[in-house]
Amino acid sequence: MSRQRPIPTTISRERRRFLEVASRFGFTTAVLAATGGFLWSDLAIAQTAADEDARKKAAKHVILVATEYKLGSERGFPIMQSELKDNIEKLGKGALYVQLHPAGQLGVGAALAQKVQGGTVHIGAVSLSNFSPYAPVVDVVNIPFWCAENQKYANLVTSKAWADEVTPKVNAKNYKPLFYFTVDSRTIGVRKGFGKVVKTPSDMSGVKMRIPPSKLLGQYYRLAGANPTIVPWGETPTALKQGVADALDPSLGGLWVFGFMDILEAITLVGSVSDAQMFSCNLAWFQSLPKDVQMQVEEAAEMTQAQAFAQIPKARANAIQDFTKAGVTIYKPTADEQKKWVDTCGEARAEWEPFKIELAGSLANFDRLKAAANTKGKFTIEV
Repeated sequence: MSRQRPIPTTISRERRRFLEVASRFGFTTAVLAATGGFLWSDLAIAQTAADEDARKKAAKHVILVATEYKLGSERGFPIMQSELKDNIEKLGKGALYVQLHPAGQLGVGAALAQKVQGGTVHIGAVSLSNFSPYAPVVDVVNIPFWCAENQKYANLVTSKAWADEVTPKVNAKNYKPLFYFTVDSRTIGVRKGFGKVVKTPSDMSGVKMRIPPSKLLGQYYRLAGANPTIVPWGETPTALKQGVADALDPSLGGLWVFGFMDILEAITLVGSVSDAQMFSCNLAWFQSLPKDVQMQVEEAAEMTQAQAFAQIPKARANAIQDFTKAGVTIYKPTADEQKKWVDTCGEARAEWEPFKIELAGSLANFDRLKAAANTKGKFTIEV
C-alpha cells in the first residue's frame, strides 16, 4: 500500500511560497510581502520588487541589518525589525536603503555579534548575554535582582551613568550601541517530564540548567543550587527533549518566539535578570557615514526603541495566551518565595562583589549604575 502524503499545512504552504518569492524576487521582497500580507499576490509582489530595486539603486547607502528572529515575531517578542527598516528609510528620504535579513539568515547569537564586530553585518540584534563574550562589560545586567524590572532596565540603559561607564568599553570593541530593548525578565522553564514547578531556589538543587555564554548567569544558578551548562542555542531544544538539560531561562517572549510550547512543562516568572537585548552596529562603519546620515540612523534607532518598549505588554499577553493554550503552566512566585530568591542569589551577596568590580570598575561605579536603574528615565514602561 502506498503511503499517503501529509496534507500541507498553512505554515508549510506559506513557507514554500516565501522561498519561491525569495528565489524569484529577492529576500527583501519576500520579507515585505510576508509582513504586508500580500504573499500570494503576484502583481503586488512584482510591484514591490520593482519599488525595492528602484529604492536600492537610488540610495547612496545600503545598510545590512540582521536578526535571529523571524518576521511577525513582535506579536509575542518585541523585536521591531521591520519598524527599524521603515524608520531609517523614511528619515533617509531616499538616500538610505535597509536590506533586512531576519530569522538567522546571517547567523544567530554570538556568531551574529562577531559579524557585526567584523563589519560583515552593519547592524545586528543580539542579546546582551550573547554579546558579552565580545564586550564583557554589558554582562553587568546579568547580576540578578537589581535591574530585572522593565522600567529599571529602561532607566539604566538610557542613563548618563550607563553612557559614561559602559558605552566607551563597548566602543572599544568596535561596536556602537544603537538602542537597547528588553523582553521582560528571564524565567525558569522546565522540560516536559520534569515533574514539578520551580517555586524557590530549593527546587533548583541538581537541575541541569542550560545557560548562554555568560559567566554571571553561571554564578547565579550555582548560587541557586543548579548545575549550569553552556549549550549552543541551536542545540537547546534537542538537549531538553533528551534530558541533557532540564531547564532554560529566556524570557516568556523568548521562549515563545522560538517555539518552546511543545517542549516545556512549566515556566516560572522569577524576575531575576532582564532578558536584555540590543541593536548594535559596527563602529568603524558608522563613523564612515556622513554626519547627517549618522544623525538619521540615531534618530531612527530612538524611534524604534520607543516602539519596542511600547510593545512589551502586548507581546507578553499574546505569549501567555499561546503557552496556556498549549497546556504549559505559568507560575508567579509569592512574595515570600520571591524573597528567598533574592536572599539566596541577589546582588547584595558578597559573591557578586568581584563581578561588580571587574565589570563596572569599582563598587562605587556599580552603585552609580544601580542608582540610575532606580531613577526614572525618559521612557515609561507599562507593567
